[in-house]
Amino acid sequence: MVDDGVRLLPSGAGAPPVDAPRTVDDALSTAWPDHLLPGEGRTRELWELLATIGASDLAVARAVEPHLDARAILAQAGTPNRDGRTWGVFAAEGPGVRLEAVGDDGGWRLTGTKPWCSLAGVLDAALVTAHVPGGGRALFAVDLHDPGVRPVEQGWASRGLTEIPSTAVTFDDVVATPVGPPGWYLERPGFWWGGIGVAACWFGGAVGLGRRVHAQAAQRDDPLLAMHLGAVDHRLQDARRALAEAASLVDSHELDAAQGRLLAKRVRATVAGVCEDVLARAAHALGPAPLALEPEHAKRVADLQVYVRQQHAERDDVSLGQALASAATPW
Repeated sequence: MVDDGVRLLPSGAGAPPVDAPRTVDDALSTAWPDHLLPGEGRTRELWELLATIGASDLAVARAVEPHLDARAILAQAGTPNRDGRTWGVFAAEGPGVRLEAVGDDGGWRLTGTKPWCSLAGVLDAALVTAHVPGGGRALFAVDLHDPGVRPVEQGWASRGLTEIPSTAVTFDDVVATPVGPPGWYLERPGFWWGGIGVAACWFGGAVGLGRRVHAQAAQRDDPLLAMHLGAVDHRLQDARRALAEAASLVDSHELDAAQGRLLAKRVRATVAGVCEDVLARAAHALGPAPLALEPEHAKRVADLQVYVRQQHAERDDVSLGQALASAATPW
């Protein structure tokens, strides 16, 4: 069991279910338990695991989360992953690129370009969204070893998540297997549960930074350090409570699709805001020395700054506000 497991319930109440891998290679070769599926009664354990991995190394969490999400999607579609392959989920859209799915004698083939495909040159397979005739998008399973799958050569300028190259991928008449009907991927409640799983990884990264601030404060009797530590603590508790409540609601199956969407948007915004606050507090509390001289700390800061930008800041606030404005008073 992990000594430094991140728990969503109060101290001592439960623990992450398995040991956390220490490298991306370890993460991709780990045989994850079949029960790590959101909405199946153990969502809290799943998110505690992701947070625990994130507190250790966010790049490893960035590799694990989509693999587990893909397994959950396949299980929800009634086609669970039984062959031990490593998976990604490629669902991003971007300007100037488009991936099309075309029916072919009862089958489907993909042609075009998909942006932001993390680890495409390493994984065995991926779940990929593509535009279908008549409008809308559908989800397809694709063998990434197909000769028609080619990652685009792109430099990765960021100092964060350097182990997780995320490039565009071109698909040239690639055989694809439908996973659910058109629109199913985006409409199912599990789409939002996966989004909260990403936030659990962010939370873990913020916990890692909080632990570094705590270590500094424990060594020095400095009121300013104590102030920053206190502020970090109450912000981390905000994120922990949001994730714990969300896990309980997900497993209750009491939310309809619209309520699940609101829950995910609220939790992701809460956790992203906590991460940004903890990044700032850690910088003020610790000064430049750890950033310049401690590789683990500098890496965690850079990784979290990149990873948390999957939350689209003010654009996601606009989306949440529009959803709230079209419904009854929410408070």
